[in-house]
Amino acid sequence: MTLTGSGSAHDPPAGAIPRGTAAASGVRRHGPARRLDRPVALVTGASSGIGAATARRFAMDGWQLILSGRDRGRLERTASGTSAVVLPADLAAPGGPRLLAQSALHATGRIDVLVAGAGIGWAGPFAAMPHTDIDRVLALDLNATLHLVREVLPSMITARRGRVVLFGSMAGCLGVREEAVYSAAKAGLAVFAEALRQELRGTGVGVTFVVSGPVDTPFHARRGRRDGRSRLRQISPGSVACVVREAVRRGRDEVFVPDWLTLPARARALAPGLYRRLLYRFG
Repeated sequence: MTLTGSGSAHDPPAGAIPRGTAAASGVRRHGPARRLDRPVALVTGASSGIGAATARRFAMDGWQLILSGRDRGRLERTASGTSAVVLPADLAAPGGPRLLAQSALHATGRIDVLVAGAGIGWAGPFAAMPHTDIDRVLALDLNATLHLVREVLPSMITARRGRVVLFGSMAGCLGVREEAVYSAAKAGLAVFAEALRQELRGTGVGVTFVVSGPVDTPFHARRGRRDGRSRLRQISPGSVACVVREAVRRGRDEVFVPDWLTLPARARALAPGLYRRLLYRFG
């Protein structure tokens, strides 16, 4: 399929759902029939980890879910017992964010919350990082997220309601050695969230940025090695999901999980020299 022009999922050609999208090829729905009076959450990265836990938390509160990820089998396990719409997608593929947004809006007619949970990592010396992995991390963690927000945002602005949830990391706040590209991608998301939040003032649409410590998911193993920061106890995905749901309910701009993680960022801002000496010794 070829996409041309600069249109978004909010304004596709009249009557046209492109061949090859999930909406055209058969959307999978689970559980009871969807109800149009329920708020809708699109959750990416919903096949495992924080994305799956967040989806289940929203389902407990009666939300209509649209679940996306690359593994259909795992998505269907997340959707089990709910009325979720399952839309497998590769957001790093050309046109992937646009196709997902089109399919999601076609399936439910609205998106009240976008939980952009898809992401990957890579650990090791930057000088040894393959160029293809540099591109892969930036493509999914930063570029695809921005493109998906761009596709979903116009419908929220038109409805004058909605919230975008983006996930940062302490790596993006502080910079973590041997995670240089991942740190760069998450730092980019942090600044993007702040700039977008300013643009959206008065529109009824908000942006929540979630920063967490190490979470007990397969993420660390898939990036090439387990997390070596043993001094930090890993957080459960369910704990992060509860914070995300509460942040959306309260309309919070930024949350840290756990709360004390605000301290390293403050130390870096107030005493960068001392912060770096401590980081070199203990980081």
